[in-house]
Amino acid sequence: MTSDTTSFRAAQAASYRHFAAQECTDDPLYVAICLAVADAPELLELMLHAPGRQRRPNLLLAALHERILAGVPHGLAAYYPSVGGQRLPDAELPALLLDFARQQADLLVRHLQTRSTQTNETGRCAVLWPALQQIARLSGQPNLALLDFGSSAGLNLGVDDYHYDYGSFQLGAPAAPGRPQIRCEWLGDAPPLTADSGWRITQRLGLDLSPIDVHDDDAVRWLAACLWPHDRERALRLDQAVALARAAGHRVRQADDCLAEIEPWLDTLPAGVQPVLFNSWVLAYFPAEELARYQAEVGRLVRSRGLAWLSAESPSLRPAGLELPPTATGAKAHSLWSLLWRDAGAGLRTEALAWSHPHGRWVQWLG
Repeated sequence: MTSDTTSFRAAQAASYRHFAAQECTDDPLYVAICLAVADAPELLELMLHAPGRQRRPNLLLAALHERILAGVPHGLAAYYPSVGGQRLPDAELPALLLDFARQQADLLVRHLQTRSTQTNETGRCAVLWPALQQIARLSGQPNLALLDFGSSAGLNLGVDDYHYDYGSFQLGAPAAPGRPQIRCEWLGDAPPLTADSGWRITQRLGLDLSPIDVHDDDAVRWLAACLWPHDRERALRLDQAVALARAAGHRVRQADDCLAEIEPWLDTLPAGVQPVLFNSWVLAYFPAEELARYQAEVGRLVRSRGLAWLSAESPSLRPAGLELPPTATGAKAHSLWSLLWRDAGAGLRTEALAWSHPHGRWVQWLG
């Protein structure tokens, strides 16, 4: 064994233990699997097959889950609520996990080599909807053109098709059978928002390096595999959002250089439409030089073309110069929603709109 392999194993083991302690605490199965992987050199070395930026625990978790959802007969399935399993994590889990990984090694490696974690979490739309409303108000343009950068299957393009329940008030489309209902806890002192039917999305497009085709059952199963196995509410919401996306036919385009596609898209828009660029939990996957290029080019388009840039990312990836706002009591500062736009005086303005849970379970509205 080389020192590089030893170092790789150690780094991966630490990553899985951190993921168990900080990232997937709501799912006992994933906590147990992460700890089992951390103690299994053979499983840790599977991550050598993943591209560097994708070497994260949730990629292997999704690859394992996809094989379970595909119906592979094995005792490990008994632990997965997503396929009806009710067995709680126990002492036999690590051995069953290792046996399953050995049996499915070829397909697991293929997933690690070619897939990325594309949850396309529609729960974030509970923050996207009021953010778009705020952009319409600030710009004075009720007609919005939405470009979802890193859109996966483009499910966030259907933001105006979903119903949002914040406890004391509701927004979005009316509740109806088959329509995703997204529950989101409203935190902080901001007053409830009012439904404003004066704005609408008139143009929409998704861009992605490797988009998910909602008409491809295998590809949709990968989306489902990226969800936590215990969260049946999110799974139902995904099924409903996919059905709506298939009917709506929103455009999602593959591009090797998605950034280069933004300005040509702007050229296609009619007058009187406010263009909105939206990215959510995408920038963390950018190498430093690509992140700098993205920020510089988007800033140029905000200045020169009136683009509004809506970003929902880690606080460390916020636009330059934006001070972190305080968070509501008890809220963990996961996603910071920020807006960069050009005001009527042609000056650039940056505003923090909200803090939120990465999956939209709660929002602290600031805008």
